[in-house]
Amino acid sequence: MSWLDALWLGLLQGFTEYLPVSSSGHLQIAQALMGNVDGEENLTFAVVVHAATVCSTLVVLWREIYVLLRGSLELRWNDETQYMCKIFLSMIPVGIVGLFFKDYVESLFGNGLLVVGILLLVTAVLLTFANFAKPRKGKISFSDAFVIGVAQALAVLPGLSRSGTTIATGLMLGDKKEDVAKFSFLMVIIPILGEAFLDLMKGELSPEASGISAAALAVGFIAAFISGCVACKWMLSIVKRGKLVYFAYYCVAAGLFAIIYDLI
Repeated sequence: MSWLDALWLGLLQGFTEYLPVSSSGHLQIAQALMGNVDGEENLTFAVVVHAATVCSTLVVLWREIYVLLRGSLELRWNDETQYMCKIFLSMIPVGIVGLFFKDYVESLFGNGLLVVGILLLVTAVLLTFANFAKPRKGKISFSDAFVIGVAQALAVLPGLSRSGTTIATGLMLGDKKEDVAKFSFLMVIIPILGEAFLDLMKGELSPEASGISAAALAVGFIAAFISGCVACKWMLSIVKRGKLVYFAYYCVAAGLFAIIYDLI
């Protein structure tokens, strides 16, 4: 992978991570069209750019994160402590997937676009249903947090948008748009950074192990971080206005393209 490839793929990842269109699915489509990225590079690059977009979440939502950490350190059962507990609860399903199904999930990356296309269509269906949901609750409950966590665990599959699936699930549960969007972005911070840290400790992110140069990884990381900051702010604004259904139309087009491309 050249640094120019990494630049375009990083920008694509960062921009699509927060939009409900599946960043992993778009990386798969882009890498298939480029035709010069093998499966091992695919996985390594995905880990790096996902970590970059999580870092952009830390920048965009730093005030919310600061308030949560400050309140939790008071060691009282206050709103901040409860919210942090909900985030940790939401992480359980994706943790189970990471422990027991990681090899299966990784086998889906770099193996054609049929699955990606089908799951993009599933994303479109979820966004369409969410368009008709009405807020009925004051705040996200513990049970809602767990169900949204299950949605996040399912969204490790390429083509099933993580932000789209988790936000749509929260909306269908009756949670408020802005609340579920922020929860969706905050709940992914620890799992993604944790995975990147473990891979770093195991040496899987090194140029020798991944087959990608350090320069290409750095360019991809920076590009994903910058575009992620822009997309995160934009997505929060989009959710407030309730325009997610337009992304359903896009996911249908992208999904059909991926399926047709894989079959011809």
